Amino acid sequence: MINNDKKNTRDFLWLHLKDLPYFRAILRAVEARQYQNFELQHPILDLGCGDGHFVTIAMDEKVDVGIDPWTGPVRLAQKNGGYDLVVQGSGYTLPFPDNYFASAISNSVLEHIPDLDTTLKEMARVLQPGATFIFCVPNHKFLSNLSISNFFDRINLKFLGNLYRRFFNRVCRHIHCDNPTDWERRLNASGFEVVRWWHYFSPYALHILEWGHYFGLPSLILHFLTRKWNVLQARWNFCLAEKIVKPVYDEVHEQPEGVYSFYILKKK
Repeated sequence: MINNDKKNTRDFLWLHLKDLPYFRAILRAVEARQYQNFELQHPILDLGCGDGHFVTIAMDEKVDVGIDPWTGPVRLAQKNGGYDLVVQGSGYTLPFPDNYFASAISNSVLEHIPDLDTTLKEMARVLQPGATFIFCVPNHKFLSNLSISNFFDRINLKFLGNLYRRFFNRVCRHIHCDNPTDWERRLNASGFEVVRWWHYFSPYALHILEWGHYFGLPSLILHFLTRKWNVLQARWNFCLAEKIVKPVYDEVHEQPEGVYSFYILKKK
């Protein structure tokens, strides 16, 4: 399940930075490096696979099945080649038989799903007894550590701080930013046992991500025009961005005050 002795020399920061906006790249790079410590049995399901970019970097081999509800990302995932099979479908009604998958992952997806209970019960249905399910999500510390809202709080404009928190949460499309107690209760009711959880991505790292949403607006315009986040992928073109995010990439992974959380589950 976890192998802390596994070695990997890939530069996950650069592999993400050349293809993504820098604020998104740093979060995915931190997560991809952590995946090197996980051992997953086949067949593997990736819930909310998106365009499949993440697994092509984070995984040493193809994932058996990726599923996502959106047509565009599904087509890209098929093209990117990180899966044996990519299916367009909903987590509410997974099109797979009972007890089929030996393990599953879901990377920064569950926080966006309105009806989590239905999705988690479906995941439990398609996983084999004792199967591992690994996911990561923003946690209850996310909103309270946003730098702009905290600035408003310090100058006694808390109503603006709360307004900004709601705004940024909407930008991120977060529905759930929950604490481990709430997650454990929800997961136990859905047929999972929580084996381990930990926080990662420090408040400082969150500030880099937060401000990157604004400084990264040129990348959004470029993507709209060209369908690419970065046209010139020469290393020198990323010197400034790499200098900004490298301290975050080099952080100790487990952060007691981290604003995201990894969970390792076992199906009961």
